[in-house]
Amino acid sequence: MRVRTRRAVPEPADQIANRKRRGSRGGRPLGFDRQAYRHRNTVERCINRLKPWCGIAMRTNKLAGHYLAALHVAATFLVWARA
Repeated sequence: MRVRTRRAVPEPADQIANRKRRGSRGGRPLGFDRQAYRHRNTVERCINRLKPWCGIAMRTNKLAGHYLAALHVAATFLVWARA
């Protein structure tokens, strides 16, 4: 089953102009939610801070509980190191 997600990236100006030029054949405009874009940015920055932790980035812990524990340890260390 395919899950549709909402677009969280603004549409480039050249695509807007091309869609307007094509009229009714240009399709409908893509939805953009500014609040969702802010949340996406926060999540991406958090993931980028966790990437140096190889066990998390490569998912070497196959059990969900172990993976979650590794995430907790990494997040705790990152918060502690930032303070």
